[in-house]
Amino acid sequence: MIEYLVIMAVLFMAMIIYFKIADRYNIIDKPNHRSAHTQITLRGGGIIFPVAFIIFCAFHFKESVEEYCAFGLGLLAICTISFIDDVRTLSNKVRLAVHLVSVILLLYFTGAFSLMPFWVWPVLFVLIIGTLNAYNFMDGINGMTGTYSLVTLSSLAYINREVIQFTDHDFIYYPILACLVFLFFNFRKKAKCFAGDVGSMGIGFWVIGLITLLIMKTGEYKYIFLLSIYGMEVVLTIMERIMLKENIFEAHRRHLYQLFANEKKVSHLVISSVYAILQLVINIFLIHSSLPVWALFLIIFIPTGGLYLGLKMNLKKKYSL
Repeated sequence: MIEYLVIMAVLFMAMIIYFKIADRYNIIDKPNHRSAHTQITLRGGGIIFPVAFIIFCAFHFKESVEEYCAFGLGLLAICTISFIDDVRTLSNKVRLAVHLVSVILLLYFTGAFSLMPFWVWPVLFVLIIGTLNAYNFMDGINGMTGTYSLVTLSSLAYINREVIQFTDHDFIYYPILACLVFLFFNFRKKAKCFAGDVGSMGIGFWVIGLITLLIMKTGEYKYIFLLSIYGMEVVLTIMERIMLKENIFEAHRRHLYQLFANEKKVSHLVISSVYAILQLVINIFLIHSSLPVWALFLIIFIPTGGLYLGLKMNLKKKYSL
């Protein structure tokens, strides 16, 4: 317990130091036509997640060198390129190249290359890079990334302790502590900072790594649904944009959470909490269910997808969107 209190104190100090640096070098997020916020806010607060991994390495040096080297290189690579992109816009080719290298390192770390046939590897690349970008797409309002990640990580911590141990407990506890510290500054009506790409990509990479480890350990693909709310929203939004013949790579305001925040003016904190609670309910059901994957898919996505579409159609009709 004392160790974790010390870590949280170090993370708090790291955030305060970063705020001074961000303020000095004008690393800010300016509102634009698609933003769900109206005030200039410090960007890149999600740098706390790679910092948490560095602290993890310091407390678990031997294990880090032997077991977590590939993961660490992938995490730091994707966080570095994402932080640079937060400060100055990079080309999609550069970012995609680094993402690909990071995913290769992640799959090597999880043992997927030795456990999965080679023809599955391209599918894993697309799935993981798509999930990383989904994490980034959903990082648009105060509290969303932090609360959703906290729920997913807490579920993984429960599985690791009570169901099957698939990794070192601290490898899950450290990002949980980072989420709590980040939320202290972000889960506010007027956030002190935003995660930025470095935050959404960083914690997304860590969460995906843990879920992949769990799947490789158990052979249970149902654990993909630990990110089902994000997955459902992003996939349905992309389908909608394709039907409207929009460029899916351009910025937009068509996510359901954006409509609630921008048009209906619902509190960011309420929206983020609802998303996190919905995922928590799904996770509890998922962990204790022995149903096959196809049945879980239907049970989870028919009601949530129907609710999503119903709410979105109602909002679009009401606000003529």
